[in-house]
Amino acid sequence: MAKYTPVIGMEIHVELKTESKMFCDSKNGMGLEKEPNVNICPVCTGQPGTLPVPNRQAIEFVQLAGLALNCNLALTSKFDRKNYFYPDLPKGYQISQYDQPFCENGHLEVLGRNIGITRIHLEEDTGKLVHPKGVDYTLVDFNRAGVPLMELVTEPDIETGEEARVFCQKLQQICRYIGISDADMERGNMRCEVNLSLYKEGEEKLSGTKVEVKNINSFKFVEKAIAYEIERQTEVLERGEKVVQETRGWDSNKNATVSQRAKESAHDYRYFPEPDIPPFRFDAAYVDSIRKKLPELPDQKASRFEKEYSLSKDDVAVLTSERELASYFEDVMSELGDKIQSGEFSCPIDKASKLAANYAITELRKHMIVNGHDIRDVKITPENYAELICFVAEGKINSSAAQAVLLEMYQAGGDPSQIISEKGLLQVSDEGELEKIVDDVLSKNEKSVADFKAGKENALKFMMGQVMAATKGSANPQIVMEIIRRKLT
Repeated sequence: MAKYTPVIGMEIHVELKTESKMFCDSKNGMGLEKEPNVNICPVCTGQPGTLPVPNRQAIEFVQLAGLALNCNLALTSKFDRKNYFYPDLPKGYQISQYDQPFCENGHLEVLGRNIGITRIHLEEDTGKLVHPKGVDYTLVDFNRAGVPLMELVTEPDIETGEEARVFCQKLQQICRYIGISDADMERGNMRCEVNLSLYKEGEEKLSGTKVEVKNINSFKFVEKAIAYEIERQTEVLERGEKVVQETRGWDSNKNATVSQRAKESAHDYRYFPEPDIPPFRFDAAYVDSIRKKLPELPDQKASRFEKEYSLSKDDVAVLTSERELASYFEDVMSELGDKIQSGEFSCPIDKASKLAANYAITELRKHMIVNGHDIRDVKITPENYAELICFVAEGKINSSAAQAVLLEMYQAGGDPSQIISEKGLLQVSDEGELEKIVDDVLSKNEKSVADFKAGKENALKFMMGQVMAATKGSANPQIVMEIIRRKLT
């Protein structure tokens, strides 16, 4: 079998979270309104005689994304008309950008490689077709028409479905960090299209026939669609046939791509400069003003977290996955530092930071997932969370007690010291007191003592459990273990 290598590029559309639409003052509801055709006006429905007025915030959002993705910002740019005729396109053309986009020549590091970004441009979204069941007509909802839409086009640098998936995930994360979009694929805020061709070893990289795959609405399906298309095109070529240049859609029910239409070329759209919007000219001072609005980006924050808090890459990846969660954790670490530096607690900061990360990643996220919350819904203040972690780090409460306190704090807020006191959860670490309890347990379990001395290690766990039961789980297990071993050896 001949060896074929895939060449993959992505076209990704992201709806921008502006107050109003791209060229009018209609509210930007991102096309998620419950009622059809409520956020519309003569401009976004393409009425004769109306004039578009560009949304400054949308332009700044695209330029902010460009800087976050290492692009060059164009000092001269313009809008163009892209002509095509679909029922959901009110004007019969789309205001987009062709040869002078706002951003060019960027890159994003994915799995240790830089994926090139050809361009990022701005356009208006279309309306939405609605197909009622049981009838032979189609309705059009124009709420989404005119919503600002950012389009990012990569270089054909992607080599695997995994790289494509991670690229999309990192782009979503960056959009959320810089605050330009929720980029939620399930809600249609972010839409991914794959361009894929195969070339035979020894041939030119771009010698294959490119096929576009649309209608991909999850990161998992991006990877699956690419795997399917590689297999399909390979089979076509192995049969001695030619791959057809076309647009295909992803059918998640069949886990397959399906043919939709012949692929259009740029000349089919008859681009020409938008006559109703003058060209844009920017200067270096303007670019600097946009650059100053950039927050710390995910990769930068992750690198800093590893160094400052002595955490593993895996833990940092979770903690920085969302900007709000990362900010919450930073506030917790600030409170931890204050409590330890002031002498209120004396636990080592490295131990406390690892515990703080562990409880955030496991227990806190577990409650958020179960309740459908994100970190903004959490009632636990960073100060109270830090105090709870200090109790654990100093051995004043054990892990099971800490989980119970965290749950109560999650449900109702509250101060951890008060909850611990009310529930009697302080861990008993006094050796004299624990020694009396251990002696009592050993005297009542002579068989287990004999079993342990005969080499049966499970007997030790049994006696340990008896001590914990006698203290209602409040005994320090490490100290109990040391006392039992000392008395039996």
